Amino acid sequence: MARPFRLFVLAGEASGDRIGADLVHRLKQRTPLELIGVGGPELVSEGLSPLYPMADLSVMGWSDVVMRLPLLLWRARQTAQAILASDADAVVLIDSQVFSATVARRVRRRASNLPMLLYVAPSVWAWRPERAGELRPLFDEVLAVLPFEPRVMRELGGPPTHYVGHPAVRGSAMRDRQPERGPLLLLPGSREGELRRHLVLMREAVEALRGHPRVTGFVVPTLPHLVQRLEAETANWPVRASIVTGSARGAALGSAVAALAVSGTITLELALAGVPMVVTYVGDRGQARRFTSAPNLPHVGLPNIIAGSGIVPELLFAGAAEAGRVGPSLARLLDRPDAVAAQLEAFRTIRAAMEKGAPEAPLEDPATRVLACAAQRRSIGS
Repeated sequence: MARPFRLFVLAGEASGDRIGADLVHRLKQRTPLELIGVGGPELVSEGLSPLYPMADLSVMGWSDVVMRLPLLLWRARQTAQAILASDADAVVLIDSQVFSATVARRVRRRASNLPMLLYVAPSVWAWRPERAGELRPLFDEVLAVLPFEPRVMRELGGPPTHYVGHPAVRGSAMRDRQPERGPLLLLPGSREGELRRHLVLMREAVEALRGHPRVTGFVVPTLPHLVQRLEAETANWPVRASIVTGSARGAALGSAVAALAVSGTITLELALAGVPMVVTYVGDRGQARRFTSAPNLPHVGLPNIIAGSGIVPELLFAGAAEAGRVGPSLARLLDRPDAVAAQLEAFRTIRAAMEKGAPEAPLEDPATRVLACAAQRRSIGS
């Protein structure tokens, strides 16, 4: 009897964990599966026993990386060694671009024929386009979550890239109506640096909008391991926020009147659900320089990038001193039905594009791509 298909999967943060769990679920419908790797609660629920805590990799910003560099280098060596010892049929490294490339480089030195895929393309369309070519010797394929990325990767000489969509498209529908009143969602991120830099903005939003006639309360959707911390850190806010996780997270997206969200994958999930929003980000100095040195990046929020316009307000701060801008920006959105309607129309267009893909890169199943890549590598090596 043949052994199960052996997958090594690595997710370094919450969004990657959700993507990985979706992939694993799809693979299980096609073949018996054995899991090895690193992930969070979503992948654990699919049967993964993580090699080490996913939180070890959840860093954002140059200052956070520098502070944890010895740990990250140790984890990169440990991960590469685990991959080489795993006899995996395929390796899927999800996002965490620098860490994933470091691991892949180590593995390639000793296992050139191991099927290796990068799930979530780097933003080479925004900065350092030369990274596309640098990935070619490391990965057999890139699985992209944005419909224009296969074309960009091809033009820049990157690895073969296929558009596989995003679990937020497959797992939820867009709301059929915009509520007149409801809770305001506050999404400060999940990494240590993000929480440290963004909770002050969330508090400012609560202070500014606690009396707004369309806001019935404040909800912070988060991960289970962050609930206790966020409850403690929001205990002295002018209005108590509800900290929710699990199924309550989906319910919050359904009832929210709007959201204040840190730039990242969550903004795409909000758009695909039809939740109006303001996007913000407080970066360290290195990130601020990166934003200003990216000539091809007029926007940083994924909904704006996909739509090609600034339909969602973006408030980008080098520090938290300008936190007072957050409340007025949210109030303007809530007070202008035309602004809400314009966002929702753009979100419907985004969802339609992501459900189909681009003409040159139609939507494919990520499980199909992983199995095909593994089969191709086996045929080459035999």
